[in-house]
Amino acid sequence: MKQYIEATPDSGKEFYRNFHQKGRIVMLNLLRYRQIADYSISEELRPKKQLSGKQAYRRYLDHTLPLLEAAGSRIIFYGSSRSFLIGPDDEKWDDVLLVEHESVAKFMEFANSKEYLNYAGHRTAALEDSRLLPMIKSNFVDTLEKAVNLSV
Repeated sequence: MKQYIEATPDSGKEFYRNFHQKGRIVMLNLLRYRQIADYSISEELRPKKQLSGKQAYRRYLDHTLPLLEAAGSRIIFYGSSRSFLIGPDDEKWDDVLLVEHESVAKFMEFANSKEYLNYAGHRTAALEDSRLLPMIKSNFVDTLEKAVNLSV
């Protein structure tokens, strides 16, 4: 089974092309943790004591949250999950994370900063698999909100 931990150059280009002029974006993160974190490609971050994938991801968030906030981003939701109500039976996710970013430019600045990249290895060590889906607010939502406000 193919795993997805990092963006590819092609997916990064498509992301920028499709979203760079759209304003605020929300990133849907689906996270599946390793049972034991694998620091084989980030030896410099390896803790003295073995960590679970979830513990390594918490370490990643501890370092990342202040950088996110400084970039004008915020976590909208972080919670646990397991099986889809509607979706494939064989696809299971441990946690779901929604992060709002001011813009693609701000997100790219954050994701390419030295401060972020110094600790991104915790994320790689933590995750067995992931998905990252960028989203923008639909104009339909604005229309719906106006309709609801007019009817009150």
